[in-house]
Amino acid sequence: MVCEARQARRGVGLQKLGWLDAGEEAQSCPHFGGMWSGDWGAMGAESAGGDGLMSRLPLPSERTLVASGFAGGLQGASLCARASALEHAAPAAAMRSLFYVLLSLATVSTTLAADTPGTPGTQASATAADELDDAVPDTVFNGQTVPPMKELGVQDLTENISKGNWLVDFFSPYCPHCIAFKPTWQTLYEFYYTSKPVAATPESEGDSLNSFTRFYNFKFAKVDCVAFKDVCEAQNITNYPTIIQFKDGNQVKMEKGARDLSHLSTWVEEILETVRPGSRREGGPKLPKIGAHSVETGPETEAEIKEKKPAASASLAATPVAAATQAVLVEPTQPKETPNPEGISVPLTPESFQKLITNTLDPWFIKFYAPWCHHCQAMQPNWQQMAREMGGKLNVGEVNCDEQKRLCKDAHVKGYPTLLFFRGGERVEYNGLRGLGDLLDFAEKATDVGSGIANVDLAAFKKLEDTEEVIFVYFYDLATTSEDFMALERLTLNLVGHGKIVKTNDPSMADLFKISTWPRLMVSRDGKPSYYPPITPKDMRDTKRVLTWMKSVWLPLVPELTGENAREIMDGKTVVLAVLNRERSDEFIKHRRELKNAALEWIDKQDKMFQLERQELRDAKQLRIEEAEDRNDQRALRNAKGIRINMDDIEKKNVGFAWVDGIFWERWIKTTYGIDVKNGEKVVINDEDNRRYWDVTANGDPIRLSRTSILETLGKVTSSPPKISPKSTSGTFENIFWTIRGFCGSHPWLSLGVAIGFLLAGSMFGKSRMRRRAFGNTGAFFQLDTKEGLLGNVNGGGAKHD
Repeated sequence: MVCEARQARRGVGLQKLGWLDAGEEAQSCPHFGGMWSGDWGAMGAESAGGDGLMSRLPLPSERTLVASGFAGGLQGASLCARASALEHAAPAAAMRSLFYVLLSLATVSTTLAADTPGTPGTQASATAADELDDAVPDTVFNGQTVPPMKELGVQDLTENISKGNWLVDFFSPYCPHCIAFKPTWQTLYEFYYTSKPVAATPESEGDSLNSFTRFYNFKFAKVDCVAFKDVCEAQNITNYPTIIQFKDGNQVKMEKGARDLSHLSTWVEEILETVRPGSRREGGPKLPKIGAHSVETGPETEAEIKEKKPAASASLAATPVAAATQAVLVEPTQPKETPNPEGISVPLTPESFQKLITNTLDPWFIKFYAPWCHHCQAMQPNWQQMAREMGGKLNVGEVNCDEQKRLCKDAHVKGYPTLLFFRGGERVEYNGLRGLGDLLDFAEKATDVGSGIANVDLAAFKKLEDTEEVIFVYFYDLATTSEDFMALERLTLNLVGHGKIVKTNDPSMADLFKISTWPRLMVSRDGKPSYYPPITPKDMRDTKRVLTWMKSVWLPLVPELTGENAREIMDGKTVVLAVLNRERSDEFIKHRRELKNAALEWIDKQDKMFQLERQELRDAKQLRIEEAEDRNDQRALRNAKGIRINMDDIEKKNVGFAWVDGIFWERWIKTTYGIDVKNGEKVVINDEDNRRYWDVTANGDPIRLSRTSILETLGKVTSSPPKISPKSTSGTFENIFWTIRGFCGSHPWLSLGVAIGFLLAGSMFGKSRMRRRAFGNTGAFFQLDTKEGLLGNVNGGGAKHD
């Protein structure tokens, strides 16, 4: 009964689908158990009626499978008949035919299921697969993941290359030379992308400050000239491959044709050296083989790496602190050979200048001169003697600007002699005196640049204070980055002859000077600390801003007035100048100490006044806030809270202290101040901007070299107007000029009114003179004869009056 019911059900299903005529019964296939002609047909028929199995399937994937089976049912009758025909065939042939039938059935079902619409899951999988096929996979070089090289198009080419340095390969995917060059270009990109500008411990992958791309702002890219033909035509690309260097959107250099890895690396090294002078080493890096996935990176050559490894391991084993900071410290590179071994001044040409100075970090002291220059001739013996004494310490050279005009022009030499100190791509000019002692003093201080920035602790710092008047201290910790140290290294050259700079991570140093944020920069002048105001890492890396602050504080509290620093000391301030005599050694030391104590007391007094004025402004602001709150005046409250206290607007008394050797500068002191140091040490208070000075106290007594006498007189001199009459350092007419200038500077509005009054008076006087010349000098109106009327002759028009 069950079989009969099932057979009847199959027949009804096939009749609904039109596969059997009405009244025709479905026949079960003995080989397939009635599967093809009945079951799936009935399922489809029930689905057509809305109550079949397919209508009840909840998931699209399940419906797809049923549809596949349902489609297979369409072939049921023919397949069943074919199987029946095989009953009387040989058994082997029957089994072979049966296998082919099943294989054909599976192929048809799979094809119909793949083409079935309304299967979002299948479409999403296909789309994802296509995207994965198109995506360029990341590569790995030196154990670091390298993203695919950026491929530029029509819109992003101009936008991307507008900032930074770019090296772009323009190629055609069908060009045989481009295909052969592709591995070389990819290896070059992977090698430099994973290189570390500064030797450091392994870092985690990701955004790092010690990365090639961020340190040099340099990137590689490529352009497909088949896909972006317009882009290549705009760049005048006529050969493939063509490599172009861009800087801030401008084309710098173009090379046509494939190049080997060594040539490309030399090109890249030249670009990097211009971006960061002194950061690349002579000889270049060790290059990988084409297609390799690892090599020793960094700017050192293979030989230099072997030399540095023993020294590095020894230093790391010596001190645990050094091992902790070795990852971020930029240790200076010592010269490879002994500097100036022969103790001579080396004549330089453009080729030797490039090789010995520009392409190295060795310090050089160079003189640019002309043979006919009298000053150069007078300085020649001192220069040669200085070179001899600096043998083995500092390289010394000279350039004849008559023979090497191009080199002198590139060095921006405008006068002879010009003395420049070089270290790599940076330089500083020496503007001091040209005596042997002055040249040696500068040269000795310049040698410290080659040895780098010393790392000190508290004991070494205290010892250093005994010999140095100005010491800049850079406080750092383990979180200080390589970029911070790079910025610090760029400051050393500008400090030659002005102060010494050291660095420290000693906790006792931080406690002594109350350092709570790192990195931090401080200057100690005669034991008195002053701090660089900005404390954010970005501001600490702003070398231009830091150097401006250094220039304002790199003089000692009481410097010696010399020809080199005279303008820096005297201009723009009131200076307490002590005229001392070195020959009286005991009194000299005593008077210098007294002058220093007066300077320290004046600075402390000014600091207290500054703090008091700031507190008064804060109290005034708080008083306004409280008053607005009491009146419940929201508008006044907002205005009071919006008040900003700007101490820069407060006028400060710019006062400096200095001393001068009265014997060495005897003539200048006599002609300017009328002082003879042989009669005793004196003190004058000089105002260079107004060409005036004071040499007596309020009582008319000479200013003595004592703290009390100096401070009492200084307070009266700096008041406005001064309570003591000044003396002039210039002649009568020059004095009148400076008096008028000082009056205009002190009273600008009153001066403007006086000037306008003079202009009006002069204009009126000029007009009166013009009237007198027009009407004669009678002093009255002109007279008309009485016979003529007011309008002329009344008796006759043409008569003349005698």
